Amino acid sequence: MEEGKMDENEWGYHGEGNKSLVVAHAQRCVVLRFLKFPPNRKKSSEEIFQHLQNIVDFGKNVMKEFLGENYVHCGEVVQLPLEFVKQLCLKIQSERPESRCDKDLDTLSGYAMCLPNLTRLQTYRFAEHRPILCVEIKPKCGFIPFSSDVTHEMKHKVCRYCMHQHLKVATGKWKQISKYCPLDLYSGNKQRMHFALKSLLQESQNNLKIFKNGELIYGCGDARSPVADWRELAHHLKPFFFPSNGLASGPHCTRAVIRELVHVITRVLLSSSDKGRVSALRPGLWGPRVCEASPFSRSLRRQGKNTPERSGLPKGCLLYKTLQVQMLDLLDIEGLYPLYNRIERYLEEFPEQRKTLQIDGPYDEAFYQKLLDLSTEDDGTVAFALTKVQQYRVAMTAKDCSIMIALSPCLQDTSSDQRPVVPSSRSRLAFSVSVLDLDLKPYESIPHQYKLDSKIVNYYSKTVHAKDDAVVPTRLKESEDCTLVLHKV
Repeated sequence: MEEGKMDENEWGYHGEGNKSLVVAHAQRCVVLRFLKFPPNRKKSSEEIFQHLQNIVDFGKNVMKEFLGENYVHCGEVVQLPLEFVKQLCLKIQSERPESRCDKDLDTLSGYAMCLPNLTRLQTYRFAEHRPILCVEIKPKCGFIPFSSDVTHEMKHKVCRYCMHQHLKVATGKWKQISKYCPLDLYSGNKQRMHFALKSLLQESQNNLKIFKNGELIYGCGDARSPVADWRELAHHLKPFFFPSNGLASGPHCTRAVIRELVHVITRVLLSSSDKGRVSALRPGLWGPRVCEASPFSRSLRRQGKNTPERSGLPKGCLLYKTLQVQMLDLLDIEGLYPLYNRIERYLEEFPEQRKTLQIDGPYDEAFYQKLLDLSTEDDGTVAFALTKVQQYRVAMTAKDCSIMIALSPCLQDTSSDQRPVVPSSRSRLAFSVSVLDLDLKPYESIPHQYKLDSKIVNYYSKTVHAKDDAVVPTRLKESEDCTLVLHKV
């Protein structure tokens, strides 16, 4: 950042999460990411710098190794003029969602992260004049636990996302349950993937956003606001999927445009645009490939059909790599929590060892190498417990990351364009794929995760599954004689 030339009017509000806020530059393809804190919580400038540097180091030394350098953009820590930060904070305050204003942007340290704007294609420093569409997907956990430490049988049948939906609706976070199931998206089966993506478009919650030329046009900006209308979305998408004369219109056009978007995203997700080395993680154990609660699976069961399990994800594609990192959760939170307690007991006796254990960093090559130990035989040591806890934190990071897909119509002369291209029905689209939200999940959140897991499973078992069980005996009584029908495969 050129300190003498920082003008808050060149930056605009881009979005925010629970822990950070992002602003984007109007011309250059860069964003600034600031940390957020509750009003009463103060951190020193040195602590904030180290926090941001840990995020950069973790992305560079760990996630880039697992996911590939083409997908991970680490950025750098920059120091900004305090007056610029204060004026910027005032400028964007009115654009922030009310539900996010319980925390304030850090205006005291002057530190931020400078990153590429992932809503743009990742080859140019400055914004291009051609239209650019970006789809942000938060796919969530793509597997059902396979650990023998799991005590709730329901967790071996229904995925975490589908169970959590019921609790979120009951507590008022969302108005209705989404039909999206992560296992459908991660299946590699195009039919299941199409269903998953359409479900995300119907009920995006905070798992899907669409940007056009860097501006949010679809998806929940606030947890309490309704999702946008499909007709309006189709209007935005027409330049990408239909001729510029815009003759096509009406419900048929809307469905056709949405269908085309879904097919293009699927092709991109199955593509392999990273030519780096193969992931160091070998495929491990698998639980069931189909979630019993998936509406796609339930619909087929009602028709007497089996769900196509999976066609398999190509090993070079980002979904496959992300899933491999998620599966570092080898023991599930139920098996991990006792190991966390073992570390806590050790730190109570030897608090000075926290730094040696690298719980708060540094996230270097040595930290990465320890993550590659996939053994699950507990030898009772703190070292074993620490490795499993660190693997769990990395897995949880992969379960909560977002995938950014930027698309732009190819120019007539594409001979100099080195970017990968995906075909659509009317044109060819250049694309880039990136990952964000790769901050390592905090060690201190493990007790919360343990309690939340139990809460999710217990609520689902008592409400949803109990209703399903009540229906079964009634069905059996209707016809005591059962007929086995064999379908030709």
